[in-house]
Amino acid sequence: MYDIQTLLKKVSEKKDLLDFLKNYMTDERSERFQEVLKNRTRHFTVVVEDLHKERNASAIVRTCDCFGIQDVYVIENNNEYLLSEGISKGADKWVNVNIYDNFPDNTGQCLSDLRSMGYQIIATSPNKSENNLEAFDISKKTAFIFGGEKDGLSERAMEEADGFISIPMYGFTESFNISVAGALLLYNVMSKLHKSKLNWHLEPSEMIVLQLEWTIKTIASSEQLISKYMEKRSGTVKK
Repeated sequence: MYDIQTLLKKVSEKKDLLDFLKNYMTDERSERFQEVLKNRTRHFTVVVEDLHKERNASAIVRTCDCFGIQDVYVIENNNEYLLSEGISKGADKWVNVNIYDNFPDNTGQCLSDLRSMGYQIIATSPNKSENNLEAFDISKKTAFIFGGEKDGLSERAMEEADGFISIPMYGFTESFNISVAGALLLYNVMSKLHKSKLNWHLEPSEMIVLQLEWTIKTIASSEQLISKYMEKRSGTVKK
């Protein structure tokens, strides 16, 4: 299977290709894509550092898809990020999973890249109470970073964080399971975002690219159809 991102870089008129491929997909499917895209956002994103349990890694991606978070950033310093199809339910097909596993400083590189995209870095930590979830200011673009199941966030991540956030707890246990913490946090901030007047939606150009990616993944014969489209565009299609 070809790499979709490499392919899309070669296509200048993405809207034209999307219109072409729509002819090979049901109207219901296309409408569903557009409906989902209306609620997709890059105002918030999620970063996970060194998860080692498949069920948690899978649950995080599934939760992001459910709440409309388009991008997940994965830092692999010691543990490989593995997904369980039974738990993720194919959510990784619709969410962009960006993996940092081959840099001298995976954590630093990931957070630096996010800052260059305008994100503030907010570390989730039960031991930091400076910013309770209920009082969190949703107006800024934010990357929420979660640490591994056993050791939590690395010192590097804590040092790089612009702030911290905690979820109120009232029992003896010191922390939530990471997948539960992710769901609670995203439910809170996304509920507030939907009620706000902030411009949190994707740009039209972003929607076209995502719908094109999803369409390519959906149509079984997409590779052959795209070749046909490219030949037609270049005037070399065979009659």
